[in-house]
Amino acid sequence: MTAGNIHQGAGRLVVGVDVGGTFTDLFVLDEAAGTARIVKVPSTRGEEARGFMNGVARVADSAAAIATIVHGTTVGTNALLERKVARTGIITTRGFRDVLEMRRRDRPQTWGLRGSFVPVVPRDLRREVDERVLADGTLHTPVDLEQVREQARALLEAGCEAVCVFFINTYANPENERLAVAAVRALWPNAHVTSACEVLPEIREFERCSTATLNAALQPVVGNYLERLESDLRGQGFDGELLVVQSNGGVMSRRTASDLPVRTALSGPAAGVIACAAIARAAGFPNAITGDMGGTSFDVSLVANGEAALASQTAIEFGMVIRSPMIQIETIGAGGGSIASVDASGMLQVGPESAGSIPGPACYGRGNMRPTVTDANVLLGRIAADRPLGGGLLAALDAGKSFEAIETHVARPLGLDVYQAAEAILTVANARMAGAIRLVSIERGHDPRRFAYMPFGGGGALHVCAMMREVGVATGIVPRYPGVTSALGCVIADMRHDAVQTLNRPLDELDVAQLAQRIAELAESCQQRLDTSGVRFDEVREVVALDMLYAGQTHTLPVLLSAAAAQAPTRDTIRAAFEASYGAAFGRVLDGIGIRVMNLRYARIGVRPKFDLAVLAPEGEGSTAPLGTQRVFHDGQWREAQRYARLDLPVASRIDGPAILEQADTTVWLEPGFHAEVDAHGNLLVRLS
Repeated sequence: MTAGNIHQGAGRLVVGVDVGGTFTDLFVLDEAAGTARIVKVPSTRGEEARGFMNGVARVADSAAAIATIVHGTTVGTNALLERKVARTGIITTRGFRDVLEMRRRDRPQTWGLRGSFVPVVPRDLRREVDERVLADGTLHTPVDLEQVREQARALLEAGCEAVCVFFINTYANPENERLAVAAVRALWPNAHVTSACEVLPEIREFERCSTATLNAALQPVVGNYLERLESDLRGQGFDGELLVVQSNGGVMSRRTASDLPVRTALSGPAAGVIACAAIARAAGFPNAITGDMGGTSFDVSLVANGEAALASQTAIEFGMVIRSPMIQIETIGAGGGSIASVDASGMLQVGPESAGSIPGPACYGRGNMRPTVTDANVLLGRIAADRPLGGGLLAALDAGKSFEAIETHVARPLGLDVYQAAEAILTVANARMAGAIRLVSIERGHDPRRFAYMPFGGGGALHVCAMMREVGVATGIVPRYPGVTSALGCVIADMRHDAVQTLNRPLDELDVAQLAQRIAELAESCQQRLDTSGVRFDEVREVVALDMLYAGQTHTLPVLLSAAAAQAPTRDTIRAAFEASYGAAFGRVLDGIGIRVMNLRYARIGVRPKFDLAVLAPEGEGSTAPLGTQRVFHDGQWREAQRYARLDLPVASRIDGPAILEQADTTVWLEPGFHAEVDAHGNLLVRLS
């Protein structure tokens, strides 16, 4: 073991908690004993805290035994998707109340003349005041603070619980907005007042307005949830730190998450990618493609040279843009609950509509009689109906209902045998998932054959061999606990705080002394957040980058600065770094064209103590004795597959397909022609025989 207690004077357990739509997963690390275990309890839709607390109750006799809880939460994402956010108002510059609605003049569908978009804040709650700052930072019109107070009172009377103050061009000069925010906070009855320039002091008004407004709308929802959670934990004797996973793969304190809830979007999937990156590095594969297959979606991400790829922004759904560093994840509707159907043209479709967890696939027996991917896997014998996923949390599945659903909705319309129809469902689902893998690899200049493929989530390991065949990947890595990988990632993730500041200057006119001062200011503000978290770090690292482009271009290129260049930047070192990055991205540089520096980006990373992933490895002699056989329909015929208890397999053992490897949180389907070996960390390394 390499880590001591993370929180001084508290318990000895570090617990990662990921709340999913069906199950709440907990990964429990006992640092003193050097052991790890998993806990899985049903989630409570709409009452996520209940499943969370039920899981914590099963971790230890008393919450006082827990040093740190790290939470990957989907509360914010779900609130946005379901539009269950707080009633929110906007106070903005006169003439700019419709920025949120006009967006980038885009539309939900590329083709066609119809499309609709309803902004999170209706027009009557978007109020204007007199103020104006020019693009170069010149103060044109001082803010009328009496108007600001008047509009704030009007929003309160209209029932607003949160408010966002968004003035134009505050990235260049935030003084008007600072004065207005202070005036609003002085009369607002709660802490839910968001300043756009505090959340995102970056050029481009729509992205700044959207990000800040969504932050305001989420503050009451996420803040109240986390405060209740911490209060419940304290009531049970918990005296450690409650941390929350960010969408950038780092963690933040509960207080920071309440202030900046917009940064929790996609935090659950981000934690899973962080775990996969760490596991793949330890297994000797710095390049990996991850595939998280849950009940509703398939989330794909790429890890290159041991680091997860970051995107500068994402859209939770059309028009709801969040500009904040986040792990690059592509999502398609291809999960275990994705519904299969035959369209009017006679084509078999799988997803994006999902049966979810309630009522769930037909085999759950809860009223849905449309076939899903899970029904196909059950009917073909890849999931045994009497031994369902979920470690016994689900009752036995009804394969007869799967048969009936597939026969009615797929086999008869296509004139196929029921088992051929079930295999066709999986073929279509696999093709869609392979397309998502190509999207994050080939379309971004990466050869997937040079990457390992790492499935996780409850359903990912059922399709590992199919993904390897479809994409040409040589090695598949099935982690020790695929179904709780996101919870494991919560324990692994470092604390990270990102900041951005627009510069918008030609390189030849850049004041490098002022740049160095701004880097120091961002470092200080981010360090303050680290210092107030109550967490011990092994070390603190920083990442400094500039968004740059050639004059006349629209899109910027992120340019990392070396530690020396960040400490004492010069125009020559910045130019050299830009030309190296541009040449690597596009194959050549452009001579004789001016270079512009658009934004300064800064990240400060508190590296949390790491545990040795070898604690996940199987202990003792184990057993390679089969549990029996199982009939599986594959490639048009029935086969006898050996069944194994996956967690009992010792290090270095080899299993040849066809085989079914079962564990509480997932099932691994090893196709004929493939074999799997257990490595020193308990992973299954899957390869062609």
